[in-house]
Amino acid sequence: MTLHPIILALAIFTVNNPQRVEPSKPSAELVHVSNTFHFEVPAAVSRVAPLFGPEAERGWAGKHWNPEFLYPRPAKDIQGAVFQVQHGPHTSVWVNTLFDLAGGRMQYVAFIDGVVVTTVDVKLASTDASHTVVEVTYARTALQPAANDDVRALGNSDRDSGPDWQKGVEKCLGIESK
Repeated sequence: MTLHPIILALAIFTVNNPQRVEPSKPSAELVHVSNTFHFEVPAAVSRVAPLFGPEAERGWAGKHWNPEFLYPRPAKDIQGAVFQVQHGPHTSVWVNTLFDLAGGRMQYVAFIDGVVVTTVDVKLASTDASHTVVEVTYARTALQPAANDDVRALGNSDRDSGPDWQKGVEKCLGIESK
């Protein structure tokens, strides 16, 4: 049996040039937090659902929410939309992974390079013809140990966001808060 010259050359090279593999060092643990909040809006799902698209959210989320759409252009709330949001010195890239108005489901994945990955899952359910329960779950994962404290703080803020979201959505719909 004759070895092919290239295979023979690779075998000789590998024997004469062993690669040194460094054992991986245990890294510090990365924080992952998940928080859910709920609120009820006195309006039908068909009125509430569109407000959870990134473009429509401008109407109730405050000055800090100013998405710059990369796709589609012009900006439109659709599944697959890609946009950026500035957060102080960081820019997060967002992807709308689910936008089902009829089913009352929206989901987003956001990424700040080297810092955090976030998913936001929104579920809407009709309690009757004129009331909608909103459930929002944020899951955040630090991408480096230096981001752990920030991820914990964001998680605490996420957990407490329900009243602000409710107030903003109701105001946008022209509904008086209690």
